[in-house]
Amino acid sequence: MNIPNNKKRKKSQEQIEKIFLQLIQKKNIDEISVSTICEIANLNRSTFYSNYIDIYDLAEKVKYQMAQEFAEFQLSNNSKQNQDGYLTMFKYIKDNQIFFKTYFKLESICPDVPILYNIDLAEKYYNNKFIDYHIEFFRAGLNAIIKKWLNNGCKETPEEINEIITSEYKNKSSI
Repeated sequence: MNIPNNKKRKKSQEQIEKIFLQLIQKKNIDEISVSTICEIANLNRSTFYSNYIDIYDLAEKVKYQMAQEFAEFQLSNNSKQNQDGYLTMFKYIKDNQIFFKTYFKLESICPDVPILYNIDLAEKYYNNKFIDYHIEFFRAGLNAIIKKWLNNGCKETPEEINEIITSEYKNKSSI
């Protein structure tokens, strides 16, 4: 019986997701097949399809779990309330590079990136004007910087990346 919290089902899902994460490190998503995952996991295709619609559904669920994990990290470290939260986040990213490379690689499947934004700082610099646009602009820029940093092997220190981000707020005046 396929009960959602069934131990055997959970074990199969974990095994499928683990193999998918290994494969996505070396291949693009369109190069990964259900057959390959099942062969490596020594599972039937029916087991895969009882848990996921297809590879893209698997990718979306894995990305969602990763987003949840990262959001929990951010909330537990008060990143939203503390300017040093970005430094803490950059240290975490550097320590978990494979996790974040995978996360961004899956971005096209599930594009929402749950990076918290310091609204108080934005309100200070932009006088509450067009905050939603500033948030989107900042998130896009922050994601681009993180991706570039990861692709370069995190050569710069978290402190240097934090300085790049915080310098964007220096000398800002209200609009």
